[in-house]
Amino acid sequence: MGAQDGNTIQVEYTGKLKDGSVFDTSEGREPLEFTMGEGQLIPGFENAVKDMDVDEEKTVTIKADEAYGQPKDEFIQEFPKDSLPEEIPAEEGQQLQLQDQNGRAIPATIIDVDDENITIDMNHPLAGKDLTFEIKVVSIT
Repeated sequence: MGAQDGNTIQVEYTGKLKDGSVFDTSEGREPLEFTMGEGQLIPGFENAVKDMDVDEEKTVTIKADEAYGQPKDEFIQEFPKDSLPEEIPAEEGQQLQLQDQNGRAIPATIIDVDDENITIDMNHPLAGKDLTFEIKVVSIT
């Protein structure tokens, strides 16, 4: 029967992009623990783990729509350059940590700078990308 909604699952995993580069891994850390069906992870990852048994391993490619979705134009916004704190350089590629109205962290990247404005992309860095995961179930409770 394997992993089902409501189970607490521990997995070891490595996530790779199409070019083979690793964007995240549990290697060298404790296994990732989550409760199936609670939406704690991207949908495609939970779907991949569903029905897996302890010690079972698989490699799965998750399409962008089942991962972090497609980039959204409304998540790219322009702000006055002077709205950026002085200690943060206004440079293309600069990573920022913004907060939404509920205090949740939003990763953002400066994608354009001119004399007066900066353009910030608040899409998830993995939006629009298909992700490949090597997954091994360590425990199911």
